[in-house]
Amino acid sequence: MDGDELTGAERRVWAALPTGTRAALGGLPGADLRTLLLTVARDRAAVVRPSDVLRRRREDRFVQPARADPRALAQVEARMWQLLPADVSGVELSPVVPLGACSAVAPVSPNRIVTTMRASEVLSDPTNALAIEAALRRRQSAEVHLAAAHRVLRAQDFGAGVSAHFRLFALVSSARDAGAGVTQARLLIRHLTYWRTVLTELAAAASPQLHVTVFDDRVVRERLADTVRPALDGGAVPLVDEPDRVRGRGYYTDCALRITALGGNMELGDGGLTDWTARLSGDAKERCLVSCLATERLVDCADR
Repeated sequence: MDGDELTGAERRVWAALPTGTRAALGGLPGADLRTLLLTVARDRAAVVRPSDVLRRRREDRFVQPARADPRALAQVEARMWQLLPADVSGVELSPVVPLGACSAVAPVSPNRIVTTMRASEVLSDPTNALAIEAALRRRQSAEVHLAAAHRVLRAQDFGAGVSAHFRLFALVSSARDAGAGVTQARLLIRHLTYWRTVLTELAAAASPQLHVTVFDDRVVRERLADTVRPALDGGAVPLVDEPDRVRGRGYYTDCALRITALGGNMELGDGGLTDWTARLSGDAKERCLVSCLATERLVDCADR
């Protein structure tokens, strides 16, 4: 990143430091940089007063509790775990993931991630962390299906009254390409069937819908018509084509999903096919489908 790519705030900070500081810090070995940052953090923490902690609690959106009722969340998520197929492995993720876990495999700006001083970042999306786990487990298994429920923290401002952190229930499946879109269709049926089961039981009164968009892939489009749709016919939750969707193009490959309620006015979840496990494993034949649902919003639907 050269000077022209810095934000105004970044230029202001670097201009206030001695010439050569940025180059010196950038050239430090990782362990030395972490030692330096930890020393600075220790010095800053040493002068923090109890009143400062209370002020930060009031003013910092990253540290404020969510408004959700944890008892209602626990009940909904417990039922979601019960509804999972037996061959899906549950994963209790760490609160942090390796630095670059999002930006290295997906087009996500690091500015949206809360990084730490120890070559890690706060988990911002469980699907990225599960994809890393899936790539590792695929070395011993023909295919991998993983699930996790986790509170995530994101740096971008979602607007007044919206928490910077929220819980997501996520699914990630990875398998080798069998050709002709067969693998993609099978993974789509698996994820869509699960989400339909969850919505039917926990949010039927909120008019939930499953949306699907194909991004310029003829084979996936054909499998959606002749394999995926017939497998999902007759369910209480409709599968709706969303051909005009552009969000997620470039992030998802081939196909994207969306989960909504209240006639499409409340977004509950998102997902799609990705190349993440292919990039992590260095194997272009790997196919990966990710999807997730915001359980706090699902609780809101269940209460209606």
